[in-house]
Amino acid sequence: MNVFALTFSIMLAVVLLELLALRHWRREAIPWREIIFNLNSGHIVMWVFRGVEVAGFGLLLQYANLHLVDRLPVFWQWVFAFVAWDLSFYCMHRAHHTWRIFWAVHVVHHQGEHFSLSLGIRNSWYSSLTSFLFVAPLAVLGLPLEIFVAASSFHYAVQLYNHNAFVGKSGWLDRVLVTPSNHRVHHATHPVYLNKNFGGTFLIWDKLFGSYQPERDDIPLHYGVHGVSPGYNPFWASNQGLQAWFRRRFAPSGRRAMRMPAAYIATGGILLFGMVIYYVERVAGWDAIGRWSVFACLVAGTIAIGGMSDERRWGWRGWLALTLAMPALCAGVFGMRDGWALALLALLLVHGLAGLRLREAAWAN
Repeated sequence: MNVFALTFSIMLAVVLLELLALRHWRREAIPWREIIFNLNSGHIVMWVFRGVEVAGFGLLLQYANLHLVDRLPVFWQWVFAFVAWDLSFYCMHRAHHTWRIFWAVHVVHHQGEHFSLSLGIRNSWYSSLTSFLFVAPLAVLGLPLEIFVAASSFHYAVQLYNHNAFVGKSGWLDRVLVTPSNHRVHHATHPVYLNKNFGGTFLIWDKLFGSYQPERDDIPLHYGVHGVSPGYNPFWASNQGLQAWFRRRFAPSGRRAMRMPAAYIATGGILLFGMVIYYVERVAGWDAIGRWSVFACLVAGTIAIGGMSDERRWGWRGWLALTLAMPALCAGVFGMRDGWALALLALLLVHGLAGLRLREAAWAN
């Protein structure tokens, strides 16, 4: 399994394990529609733009490199990377909360109303594109590409951990690092907490630039964005401007909403994430037609599941069409007949047919 597929697999496993733990020990209801949106919000399109970010970094290294960092001993290159990338992230994150054009991208991450590991995955499709503006100086200074990718991946892993729901206070670490306690403050909606704790890993930037706020025991924690009902469609969530434009011009349908069970949406979302893992594991060996055809199916699947979560008829119809078409397309046309592919495709087909059975039963009643 390549490093990307392994990363996605670990990500999915820890998210599901945390949810099971929350259910078992805290008896919390699992908000499956939100969890599946978090998992599927940007997992395939966003990572394409992450590739664009890395490619752009490489181009700057090739054509605008001042060779200040890559002349240092390797140890100091790594030290520079871990510190400078975190400072770049702080600047980017603060800009996301300051300038409207960046907030339109970043707001997707803050619309989640439950603080858990899956919230750390929730992002706009375009988050990596906005990040590029702030990491570009590192390329100009000559930070080697492989060190940039490794350092940024490390910091992103720390930020995933900082969204976990179980760790309370972390003792002295709360004074030097962005711990779960410090990051809960960043997501909370109380006025005392707004626009605080922008750091990714090191707390020094917030303390240095006056944006630090410790978590207070006397202030309750509530999450989300006031006055915003985000829905569960990743296309609309990542295209806030388009959403406003279309909603002004197309009145919502007066037809009765169609609600699918949360368990059905959850299993569909997890199966789709499994297909994403398979895709990133095997895509390098496919031709361009197969690569982009399956990519389009995965994107369509995330939007269809979002439509089902929003109780839209087109969402269920689109998901049914996709679960019927993908097995024929992948196994029949592109020859994806290894055991992993056949198992996932069979489960997708069964899932689609189960949805059809659920609808028939609802119509009969």
